[in-house]
Amino acid sequence: MPSVFDQTGLRFEYPENWSLEEASDYQIEQVVVSSPNTAFWQLTKYPADAELEPLFDEALAALRTEYPKMETEPAAAEQVESQPLVGFDVNFICLDLTNTCWLRGFQTSEATYLLLCQAEDREFAQVSPVFQAMLASLLRHLA
Repeated sequence: MPSVFDQTGLRFEYPENWSLEEASDYQIEQVVVSSPNTAFWQLTKYPADAELEPLFDEALAALRTEYPKMETEPAAAEQVESQPLVGFDVNFICLDLTNTCWLRGFQTSEATYLLLCQAEDREFAQVSPVFQAMLASLLRHLA
């Protein structure tokens, strides 16, 4: 049975053996769901008038500070639960392990959202369907 997060206008299902942390700062809310290993799914909710491009710039700059040799490419256009997503795919090495990060953004009439999904590559292959299911669950409840 999956766990359910249902607070601050956000509702989604996540694996019951993953941990959840949340934070709020002024008008920005953040929820991080972490696997028992290296994977995490981080959703940040901004006010509706926030623009995605500066949010992407800030997130990529933060990643680049930590991983200067990271590789970034724009993500292919995709839709989940009829919601268009834009973003980037990021790859980097940390502790001699390759890692993948999905950085996705979308907007609704109520908010702007930035999603970061990250894991070491061997785990990423296993958890990417979980990341997608969590996102689909979130989007079904936002509609």
